[in-house]
Amino acid sequence: MPYKNLSLLVLRLAGGLMMLTHGYPKFMKLLSGDFSFADPIGLGEEVSLVATVFAEFVCSILVALGLYTRLASVPILFTMLIAALVVHSGDPFGRQELGLLYAAVFSVTALNGGGSFSLDKIIRKKNI
Repeated sequence: MPYKNLSLLVLRLAGGLMMLTHGYPKFMKLLSGDFSFADPIGLGEEVSLVATVFAEFVCSILVALGLYTRLASVPILFTMLIAALVVHSGDPFGRQELGLLYAAVFSVTALNGGGSFSLDKIIRKKNI
């Protein structure tokens, strides 16, 4: 598996940075004080928006950096499954596809971590 760590770097950067394109507008919406948002699992609009911003903005930055990669991947994975299977449950597969693809990406990062080219690896070395 000579390319495993390079593959994890590419996947982390691609998934994390592309997810930012979804999270950043929601982050700006939150900062503007507009808390109107979908409430797919009954937590309330404000809580749903804050949770989504945390996952799509904060956690995607952490994943791209390879910092707390496994832990940071879980909220994104959960958010993408909710988007695909709840928010878009009645839509054609084409509307569910992106959320499922992101869920697959963040499943891999949750299971494998950040790899050798990550801040997680640097921190682990200092603690040994």
